[in-house]
Amino acid sequence: MRRPRRGTWRALLTALVVAGTANRATPVAGQPAAEASARPVLLRPARVFDGVSAQTTTGAVVLVRGDRIVAVGAPGQVPIPADAEVVELPGMTLLPGLIDAHSHVLLHPYNETSWDDQVLREPLGLRVARATVHLRNTLLAGFTTLRELGTEGAEYADVGLKQAIDEGVIAGPRLLVSTRAIVMKGSYAPRGFAPEVDVPQGAEEASGIEDLARVVRDQIRRGADVIKIYADYRWGPGGTAQPAFTEAEIARVVEIAGSSGRAVVAHAVTPEAMRRATRAGVATIEHGDNGTSDVFRLMAERGTALCPTIAAGDAILGYGGWRRGVDPDPPRIVQKRASVRAALEAGVPICNGSDVGVFAHGDNARELELLVEYGMTPVRALQTATGVTARVLGLGDRLGAVKAGMVADLIAVEGDPTREIGAVRRVGFVMQNGRLVRRPDR
Repeated sequence: MRRPRRGTWRALLTALVVAGTANRATPVAGQPAAEASARPVLLRPARVFDGVSAQTTTGAVVLVRGDRIVAVGAPGQVPIPADAEVVELPGMTLLPGLIDAHSHVLLHPYNETSWDDQVLREPLGLRVARATVHLRNTLLAGFTTLRELGTEGAEYADVGLKQAIDEGVIAGPRLLVSTRAIVMKGSYAPRGFAPEVDVPQGAEEASGIEDLARVVRDQIRRGADVIKIYADYRWGPGGTAQPAFTEAEIARVVEIAGSSGRAVVAHAVTPEAMRRATRAGVATIEHGDNGTSDVFRLMAERGTALCPTIAAGDAILGYGGWRRGVDPDPPRIVQKRASVRAALEAGVPICNGSDVGVFAHGDNARELELLVEYGMTPVRALQTATGVTARVLGLGDRLGAVKAGMVADLIAVEGDPTREIGAVRRVGFVMQNGRLVRRPDR
C-alpha cells in the first residue's frame, strides 16, 4: 500500500472550505450558530468561578464587549450600557471555557473502528468530515480550546481544520496543532506486516539528530503550533515500552522548536523516557503511566507538567469488558492511580488532557471526573482545566480566567461544579471569542 500523495489533504480541505464559504449566509444544519454582535453582552449567572481562586462569587455579573471581558463584579459596580444584551443564566455557574490539552479530532472511538483500520482503511475525506462533527460536539460541551496532538495518519489535516475554524467555515474550539507526531523509525504502527511492505504510519518517522532537525523544521513550515515526540514506545522485547530517542536527540528537537517560539511535548510512559524528556526541556509529559516519585520530583523541579490522560486507558479497558466501580481494578488502573497520586504528592503541575478520540468527542468531561476520582478536589480539577492548563500552554495572559481584559471564552453549567464535578456535563451556555455559540433560551 502506497502512502497518500502530497497535496491530497490540501485538496480535500480546500473543497470543504469552498463549500462552507458558499453557504456562510445560512447556518449549516446541526452546526451551532455563532452570533457576532456589535452590542455589549451582560451575563447574569447565579455564581462565577473565575478559574484562579478556590471560591465562587454569588451574584456577580460579567460584561463582554467584542471578544473581551471588560468588567466583572456586583451589579451595582459594573456600569451597564443602555444597549447591552442581557443573558440571564439562573441557577448556573459561569466559568472560563474548558481546555483539553491532549486531543485527536481525526480519530473516533476504538470500539467503533480500530486504530489500525482508521489509519489504513478510512479515506482522508471521511476522517476530515468526521472531525468537523467532533469539533462541533466538543465546543457545545464547553471545551473552547484544544491542543491537538497528532493526526494519526491524516497528514496535516489539523492545519486545515484550524484554518476553517479561524475563518468561521466550521464551528469548533480554537486549536493548537502538532501535525504528525514524531516517532523513531521502526518503532510505531500500524505493524505486523511483512518486512518488505512499506505500510503507511500513523506518525512521522525520524532517525538521528539531523533527520529530527529536518522533520521539526518541516512540520513548523507546514503549520505546527507545537511539536510532539514519542520519547518511548512499545518496541522492546515482547512489545514492551522502551525509550526511543536519546536525551541528546530530544534536546535537539527542543532547541529547534524553541528557536521558533514553540514548545515540545513528549509521549512517555516509562521512567527513563520521562527522565530524558524532562532533562531535555519538554513542556509536558503525556500519559506518564509508570512514573516514579523520583521522576515526578524532577518534573516538579523543572516545572514540567503532566497530562495524565486517565480517561483514555479507562475507556480502552471498558471496551475490553471491564466495568469501573463493579469489577476489581485491573493492574493497569492500579498503576495509573499510583502514578497520578505520586505526581500530585510531588507537586507536578497537572495539565488537563484526556486523549479524546480514543473515546467520544464531546465526552471530554470524563477526564475531570476521573481526576477527582483519582484524588483531586472538584475545585482543583476545574482550575486544572482552566487557568492551570492555559498557563501550561502559554495562553495564561488571554485564557483560563474570568476577569477584565481576558478573551471572552465563557461557559455556564447548571448547578455548582465546585461541589459536584459532574455539573460540567450540564452545559447550557457557551461563548467563544465573545460570540454566542449556545444559550439557554435557544
